[in-house]
Amino acid sequence: MLPDYHDYVRTKQPRHVGRVAASRDRYDIKTQSIAAVHFLPSTQPIEDTSVMPAESKYPQLTIPSVGLWDFLFESERDFPDDRVIFVDPDAKKNLTYANVKQAASDFGKGLRALWDWKKGDVLGVYSPNCIDTPSITWGCHFAGGVVSPANPGYTVDELAFQLRDSGAKALVTKVPQLEIAVQACREVGIPEDQIIVMGERDKTGTFKHWSSIRNISGASRYRRAKVDPANDLAFLVYSSGTTGKPKGVMLTHRNIVANTLQITAGEAPLSGSPHDGYPEGDSVLAFLPFFHIYGLTVVLHQSFYRGIKTVVMPKFEIEAWCRIIQEHKITFAYVVPPVVLLLSKHPCVSKYDLSSLRMMNSGAAPLTRELVDAVYARIKVPVKQGYGLSETSPTTHTQPWEDWEKTIGSVGTMLPNQTAKYMSPEEKEVPTGEVGELWIKGPNVFKGYLNNVEGTKNALTEDGYFKTGDVGYQDQKGNFFITDRVKELIKYKGFQVPPAELEGLLLSHPSIDDVAVLGIYKEDQATEVPLAYVKPRGTTASPQLEKEIQDWLAKKVANHKRLRGGVRFTDEIPKSESDFAYRARAIADPVDLGASGKILRRLLKVKYQEDEEKASKKAKL
Repeated sequence: MLPDYHDYVRTKQPRHVGRVAASRDRYDIKTQSIAAVHFLPSTQPIEDTSVMPAESKYPQLTIPSVGLWDFLFESERDFPDDRVIFVDPDAKKNLTYANVKQAASDFGKGLRALWDWKKGDVLGVYSPNCIDTPSITWGCHFAGGVVSPANPGYTVDELAFQLRDSGAKALVTKVPQLEIAVQACREVGIPEDQIIVMGERDKTGTFKHWSSIRNISGASRYRRAKVDPANDLAFLVYSSGTTGKPKGVMLTHRNIVANTLQITAGEAPLSGSPHDGYPEGDSVLAFLPFFHIYGLTVVLHQSFYRGIKTVVMPKFEIEAWCRIIQEHKITFAYVVPPVVLLLSKHPCVSKYDLSSLRMMNSGAAPLTRELVDAVYARIKVPVKQGYGLSETSPTTHTQPWEDWEKTIGSVGTMLPNQTAKYMSPEEKEVPTGEVGELWIKGPNVFKGYLNNVEGTKNALTEDGYFKTGDVGYQDQKGNFFITDRVKELIKYKGFQVPPAELEGLLLSHPSIDDVAVLGIYKEDQATEVPLAYVKPRGTTASPQLEKEIQDWLAKKVANHKRLRGGVRFTDEIPKSESDFAYRARAIADPVDLGASGKILRRLLKVKYQEDEEKASKKAKL
């Protein structure tokens, strides 16, 4: 047990927080009250489900059959219209619930009046975090549209691919991103008068500000579009696959409504209203990118739905993060492992008072006990963990607040209204405690991949389970653990990096004969980074060639896809010889042997570890 933990519980933990017993009693998500449900000590064992699919231990939620607009703006709530929800700490700008609703309504009506926006039309958003993002997002939904957020670090080609694949009709961006945005839109045929900016205005006057897209005709009145929550899309987010190009993940209104309620149940101790020791209620720091499903749902939608003040950072910087925590008395923050690492080591952290923080939740990649302990020892703030994927809207699991220190390494328990099972490579369910691939089912599971029937068929079973591609197990108490990935995606600071995409680009380099990209874990950064094993062509391996390859690729990809692990040279890239098709190709064309077959990345990882051990031994001599 960590020092002072019992003092922490007494001073910071709200009353009546405990794991909820298995029950089908209804849970009132607004008031966080549960009828006829008993709280159990978190040490009480949960019944072994053997090889039966595991059900969530939370009470079943009622998911309303409404679109996001009705869910956020037309449903009952327990806070006033003038509650400040979003705060821009740099511009000193606040937006109340009423401000956001009015701006969103005006924008939605403007889309229909000026651009003849139809149900299902797609609006691209290419921007870092901005206090305008919520109104633009929900304004698009008012008009019946679909929002497709894109990483503001994308190159022209990467952005153009998403705009083309999603069928975007228009694009919202910020002034610093305009150059790339204009080029990408030109490539896919989006006219310049349908590129608008948020945040600061375009000083040249070439591009309209989003707030000018409004219905100025008194003759036409527009009501919000009617949607089918279970089938109509709210978002098209792009998730990198191991086979190359990103896939458009189709998330319906029901998906996001459901996951907002599921997260609310998992974060029940949070409240925007005054409670014991917190006269102004809780407040959240939003630095997770809104273009990423993690920030989009857990921060943007949950905070607004619950009326929790949310301070918006355009990008992460450790000193600014600490300063905002202190100045705004932030009580809760969603983070990723590299931020947790900085909090444990960076010297600037000691300059700030972070005592207002009640809890942090880390997602996107696993945390070690050593790191969680180090942060708690330094700033006395607990860190719990969660898990999710773009295809699950995203959150499926989170640690209960009171279990943060008891089950470090676990991604927590399954959120409401879900069923899960672990499957063997032969797709047979394995018993509790045994390792397998996690399959999960619930109202938050996506509709499918856009324009990708085969990908959808491979990801979703006929009875509604999503094959996550992640490997792990469930213990006897209902805690889930993720230990590995079936997929070969590299996760750099929570961002997905598909090896096949980088390999495809690198193979076009004139000095590369063959290549394999894999993720290696860097303890000093608390994240995986991409490393390339390269078989040179017509040249000699050298530090100069390594730098040339790194610099060459950096110009072609987004920042998070760069070869931060470096380049290592090898005489051969190991390939699978067990695949019949590969053997046939090799026999038919032996010259093509090196470029065919499945790359055996596991062998390269072993080689990397052996090389590192040799280097370490030499350094000690």
